[in-house]
Amino acid sequence: MTVTSPSRRDFLQQGLRLTAAGSLLAAGMSHAAPDNAPARPPLPQGDRYQLRNVRLEEGFEREGGEVIATHTALYDITVQAGRFAAIERAGQARVSDLPQWDAAGALLLPRTRDMHIHLDKTFYGGPWQAPRPRQGKTIMDMIAREQVLIPQLLPTSQARAEALIDLLYSKGTTEARSHCNIDPVSGLQSLAHLQQALANRPHFHCEIVAFPQHGLLRAQVEGLMREAMQQGVQFAGGLDPTRVDGAMQASLDAMFQIAVDFNRGVDIHLHETAPSGVAAIHYMIDTVAKTPQLKGKVTLSHGFALATLEGRALDSTLAGLAEQQISVASTLPLGKLTMPLPQLQAAGVTVMTGTDSVIDHWSPFGTGSMLEKANLYAQLYRSADEFSLSRALHIATGGILPLSDRGERQWPQLQDDASMMLVAASCSAEAVARIAPVCATFHRGVPVFSA
Repeated sequence: MTVTSPSRRDFLQQGLRLTAAGSLLAAGMSHAAPDNAPARPPLPQGDRYQLRNVRLEEGFEREGGEVIATHTALYDITVQAGRFAAIERAGQARVSDLPQWDAAGALLLPRTRDMHIHLDKTFYGGPWQAPRPRQGKTIMDMIAREQVLIPQLLPTSQARAEALIDLLYSKGTTEARSHCNIDPVSGLQSLAHLQQALANRPHFHCEIVAFPQHGLLRAQVEGLMREAMQQGVQFAGGLDPTRVDGAMQASLDAMFQIAVDFNRGVDIHLHETAPSGVAAIHYMIDTVAKTPQLKGKVTLSHGFALATLEGRALDSTLAGLAEQQISVASTLPLGKLTMPLPQLQAAGVTVMTGTDSVIDHWSPFGTGSMLEKANLYAQLYRSADEFSLSRALHIATGGILPLSDRGERQWPQLQDDASMMLVAASCSAEAVARIAPVCATFHRGVPVFSA
């Protein structure tokens, strides 16, 4: 009998999927508590309190020049007015009449950021519903599906957005950037519902992107996009200018013009991997170079075309993105193409990550965990050692890490913003590798979640 062996790429991809699934299961199991475990006291309310027995990272242990472990110690931390007011060795803090909470050795890490999510159209918070089969379907088929689905989602979209924000809280996230449909079917209703959901969750900081999911030119929504800007939306969005709008330059020009007219940023979905995707990226770089007010205000979401480049073509494109301060938001996709995220970062490009969808008509697999994204980053880019795992946390926190590359504590510092999470882990490396359960989440000092 002949046995056909899988290719190395297929083997690695399958192994990555199994490892990620195993990590999630292990994390869930480690979070389980016995039925007779005593209930933990509630977190203090407000933004003035003391956390006792908090684990902080202090430095790296090295052997032969290699980092082999992370040193930690327990501290008592005082939070006032949303900032770290005191950081003292456990048991040495001055007697205080502030409310106190025992962290019981949980590790303190920076809060995480979900910089690409769709809060406005989700199945989360409702009955189970799997996406329809995608085989043989084009993006136009998915747009047609949305035209039927969006009216069905609108009556519950505000409540489901609030439930999704609560899920993000439970994963350590207190900041996000949400894309919001601006389309002929929902008009500005999806935006109104999302804005109300955010008003009901005042300790969740969220930027909004006006997203022409059905096409900016194709759906003729430029007028609606401009109305969205007038209602306080921070970013003008776009979608596959060649594949959806059929006119790359005209579509990108219209998107950029909206941003310029309202002094807003840009965040565009670009899924195209054909040469048209590369052409769109180069056109965006050239446009920003000619329009100084856009420099540092443009994000390329997905940008799969970057994964088709190599050598000088990749280097010159990355240099252009860095020069114009164009950031990249990647969901760390698993597939045939691997995004060149380390190369982007080495070139000076800001790289962010996000959930995209937790569960909707596109995908049912999202967890809302940015620690999981850091875990995937570590796996995709071969970061399995203590030092590399600790560095992988940056993709989830917006670059904030407890220790510098030299092993010096750089977070938290006195008067830093106390947006943070407590996790069941001994150090950052373990938190990333094992996708540590979140015990508590705080936004600018205010507790927003406790397990």
